[in-house]
Amino acid sequence: MNRAVIAILCIAVSAACAVALWQMFSERPRGVRRDPSSMPGLVPHGGAKQILEQLKQVIVSAQTDNPYIGDAWAKRIEQTLEALPADAPAKDRFAMLYRLAKHELQLGRIATSIEHFTAADEMIPAVRHSVPDDMIHYLHFDTGVAYMRMGELANCCASNNADSCIVPIAGGGVHGDQVGSRAAIGYFTRVLEATPVNQVHLQALWMLNLAHMTLGDWPEGVAQAWRLPTTTFTSPVDFPRFVNVAPEMGLDIQTLAGGAIADDFDGDGNIDLVVSDSNPSGQLRYFRNRGDASFEERTHEAGLTGLYGGDSIVQADYDNDGRLDILVPRGAWLVDVGRHPMSLLHNNGDGTFTDLAVEAGLTKNPLPSQAVAWADYDNDGWLDLYVGNETTPGFRAPSQLFHNNHDGTFTDLAVAAGVTNDRFSKGVVWGDYDNDGDADLYISNMRGENRLYRNDRGRTFTDVATELAVSLPFTSYPCAFWDYDNDGALDIFSGAYTAGVAELASFHLGLPHQIERNRLYRGDGRGGFADVTAQTGMDLPCTPMGCNFGDLDNDGWLDLYLGTGTPEFFSLMPNVMLRNERGARFSDVTFSGGFGHLQKGHSICFADFDNDGDQDIFSQLGGFYLGDKANSAIYRNPGFGNRWIAVTAVGTTCNRSAIGTRIRVDVIEDGKPRSIYKHVNGGASYGASPLRQCIGLGRAERIERIELSWPASGERQVIGGVPMDRSIRIVEGSDGFTTLDHPVGRLGSKH
Repeated sequence: MNRAVIAILCIAVSAACAVALWQMFSERPRGVRRDPSSMPGLVPHGGAKQILEQLKQVIVSAQTDNPYIGDAWAKRIEQTLEALPADAPAKDRFAMLYRLAKHELQLGRIATSIEHFTAADEMIPAVRHSVPDDMIHYLHFDTGVAYMRMGELANCCASNNADSCIVPIAGGGVHGDQVGSRAAIGYFTRVLEATPVNQVHLQALWMLNLAHMTLGDWPEGVAQAWRLPTTTFTSPVDFPRFVNVAPEMGLDIQTLAGGAIADDFDGDGNIDLVVSDSNPSGQLRYFRNRGDASFEERTHEAGLTGLYGGDSIVQADYDNDGRLDILVPRGAWLVDVGRHPMSLLHNNGDGTFTDLAVEAGLTKNPLPSQAVAWADYDNDGWLDLYVGNETTPGFRAPSQLFHNNHDGTFTDLAVAAGVTNDRFSKGVVWGDYDNDGDADLYISNMRGENRLYRNDRGRTFTDVATELAVSLPFTSYPCAFWDYDNDGALDIFSGAYTAGVAELASFHLGLPHQIERNRLYRGDGRGGFADVTAQTGMDLPCTPMGCNFGDLDNDGWLDLYLGTGTPEFFSLMPNVMLRNERGARFSDVTFSGGFGHLQKGHSICFADFDNDGDQDIFSQLGGFYLGDKANSAIYRNPGFGNRWIAVTAVGTTCNRSAIGTRIRVDVIEDGKPRSIYKHVNGGASYGASPLRQCIGLGRAERIERIELSWPASGERQVIGGVPMDRSIRIVEGSDGFTTLDHPVGRLGSKH
């Protein structure tokens, strides 16, 4: 074997390992922006300055050590290709052209990628008998994928609109520039004509149907033999359509995968928006809600310039000063080169933030993570932080439990508490599943059994996941503690990360397929669970990365939105919306409701951005490779006419954010008593909804009472005389409530 071949094999193995780790386990203006040089900003110092410098170094090093962002791999392949002697075996040149084309696609260099794919294709007559047939089929498939991405860039990204990428694609979503899709159809057809029904065949079939949809001729444009059933992209039940108003608001932010928080950061009663980007040079961005359902970007004024990266973000008032702070973990999926510092952005109360992660003691041992969650696990009235890190066979990254020292600093007590996990953490949530008054911890792991750490009175934890049969899926990603059946006891959702587009095609064609399914475990409130996945309709095949829950129609039952996809460019699968049918089962309203966005879904927030009493949805979208950016979406709630109450709980003995507090609202509906429950948190493990709890009351005639169970004191506080369709504040230990008057707007009506 010559040196050129050895070199290219080494490169291929390096890149393949990076992809296996994930499998395992034209820009437009956005919002209201100004020239940063003309605006005042904070001068970073101390630990904040140190982190900014470290993040600059991360950008530089990403070119050589980040396989999703860096171009070092492509450069080395190109150099090896150029060094090949003229008499080198044709199969070696073919293999290098193919691999170079794939790297160029990942970097977003579409034209160059297609040039190399084409050059490799032209060599097929010379290598037909020396390379596997599958390699040729995948070359054609990947070429089609590159052309599909060309079509996305020329249409969905360059002129994003309310219909872009929403399946079934229609109206403004149909491509005006059809060059990319038409070329892609030709290559997918070549694969289908040359292959039996196998993995690449099914992948090509799925993509062929989507390509025809972008042309506006699906299903009739697809040959019968390769046509997906029309039921593939049809909801079994009707549901009012939620329109994506992000493009008209200038909030269709173009990023890679990242995080999102919807909450009130300036205390004016309006829900603001913070969005992160996993790209090491992706700026953290802050959009302030003006109070008329429009937003202005205040990133620079807030002192956030230079804070890059962040696979997810979460909010909490960690120092009990009455202002919400922001945590930004970094380095996910990057193993030992993902030791990037996290940020703890202290809210200064004047519209600015200061990064105090160094001073807080959170950067002493940075490890790759995106799974973080706040809770007061020892009931001392101060929020503690769990950071789920990513251990692999070759790199140990124990998770961390940062105990709040009450003075702005934290101490890692994970070892003493027995919660290091030592697995590839992808989701972390806290909740009191056994109703004993302290917060327990559920961890979703990639390629490893999940953990349920039972809190043993605030000192140590015991993993009871296997004992309680809640350790699956084995390959899971997002998770949630939530009360889906409204009985006051927390249930667990854990999303399976195994179904690709080939499996989706198999499912809809009625072909055999083997994948792990999502899990829904119903809690009994006494420490036990039952697997109700199948009976509730949660066993549909999908691949969620992000998820969150909220009440779409204010009927008092929590619905679930799944942001789906994998890093591969061809992983175009609709995000999934599941409507709760009164706790009995879930109906798929993805397509009837307009939620079936094709781009890779990540952080999801349910939030009442326009203060009209119903929850809108923000969805952060984008891939992980540099060339796979996508535009965020905001789905405006059309309104359902049901009653509601929004409750801001303020702790005094318990943590100020009131995280962990259980809210029970007793109402009279249709002449009968009914109880509706919510637990104060930001939602599921990937996307942070407001800590203000917007609670649907269905057709309630009146509220009888509201009961809050505060976690630290164990006190139950009962409030009466509460009107419906209002936003109120309840302070722990105080009599009565305060009505909050927030201006009501209409999302997307002005920008």
